[in-house]
Amino acid sequence: MWYQKVLQIFKIPDLRKKIIFVLFVLAVFRLMANIPMPGLDASNLESFFNRFKALGLLSVLTGGALSNFSIIMLGLGPYITAVIILQLLTMIFPQLEKIYKEEGEAGKKKFNQWGRVLTIPLAVLQSYAMLSWFQRGPSPVIYPALGLFDTITAIITITAGTVFLMWLGELITEKGIGNGVSILIFAGIIAGFPMNVFQAWQDISTDPAKIPNYILFFVMSLVIIMAVVLITEGRRNIPISYAKRVRGNKMYGGVSTYLPLNINPAGVMPIIFAMSILIFPEMIVNFLGSAGGRMGDIAQNVSLFLANPWVRGILYFLLVVLFTYFYTAVTFDPKQISQNLQRMGGFVPGIRPGDSTAKFIHFILNRVLLIGAIFLGMIAVMPSIVGGLTGVQNNFSFLIGGTSLLIVVSVVLETMRQINSQLQMRDYETF
Repeated sequence: MWYQKVLQIFKIPDLRKKIIFVLFVLAVFRLMANIPMPGLDASNLESFFNRFKALGLLSVLTGGALSNFSIIMLGLGPYITAVIILQLLTMIFPQLEKIYKEEGEAGKKKFNQWGRVLTIPLAVLQSYAMLSWFQRGPSPVIYPALGLFDTITAIITITAGTVFLMWLGELITEKGIGNGVSILIFAGIIAGFPMNVFQAWQDISTDPAKIPNYILFFVMSLVIIMAVVLITEGRRNIPISYAKRVRGNKMYGGVSTYLPLNINPAGVMPIIFAMSILIFPEMIVNFLGSAGGRMGDIAQNVSLFLANPWVRGILYFLLVVLFTYFYTAVTFDPKQISQNLQRMGGFVPGIRPGDSTAKFIHFILNRVLLIGAIFLGMIAVMPSIVGGLTGVQNNFSFLIGGTSLLIVVSVVLETMRQINSQLQMRDYETF
């Protein structure tokens, strides 16, 4: 039973220390998310986020730190952006690709170090842009406007908060369980869940007629979560055989195994890319909309066009599908896999080694990827669909789709796998 496994976890001293350490770090994270920056006009903060609804996701991923205007308002966004930029640069610079793919663990350590260094200038730029945005009219969040010294102080504080979170994430990876960055993002997503439950209870108490809507919402949420788990864990196994080789008096190879292709190899990155593309024009037209004149009229018309839920939903879906193929092409190289198999004496039964194997893997990948891309597109627009049917998506948006749900499911599954492996290792030693 599950409760026996929980008891077993806390009976093992080493595992218990790791879990307590992770909980302590998460407590520090939540404390920092609620320490506000000085100079905030809280009365304008809510109206600001109502005007720029696209920032709602960024606020969720930072555990409300952005909407609270806290010292870690950027969360781990600059670090994630730095890692994505470095991965994209491997397509442009072959030397970077060689370091990342051929130097093994040492190459990945170099990439991680470069990601840390690149995080600092990105955090400075993003914090300056955010502070400038918060000081714009007609209802500035920061009022009066910050002077030069106060601006520099705020930028240093926000950048230090991002670097500190990055350090906490690495501490969790090193001394705790699971990937530290993913766990911090996961904690930020679910941080508001208790308050959402309380708000839902108040809503039902005030208007009991909404009970059927909430029941429908949670039933649909359960079905969507089951589908996400199914697709996340889904694999297309390609059979691989290894030729027999004789070295001295020993024979090697002659075994069969599988090359697993994930149905969703791109993870949540296509949704993040697509949302970034949609946020950018919305920010531009909102800036130009207050300028007046012909340019202001054009910007307002474009803003109205993008505000149409059908237009936004279709564009969002198409961008997610396109970026799924794009990101997979960046991170997954069938030719490299074919070369590695050939080097190790492996082959796909009935397929010639080399280019024929690469073409076969590419063919299978494209067929599997179509399912994954459509699935990601549906998950991205699911909050709007379910919200339109039930009207309660504002309270529990992470339960019904988008980046939040994928991150929550992925982190939970990966953490459970690591805990199970730790338990099995102890059980094996005892046996």
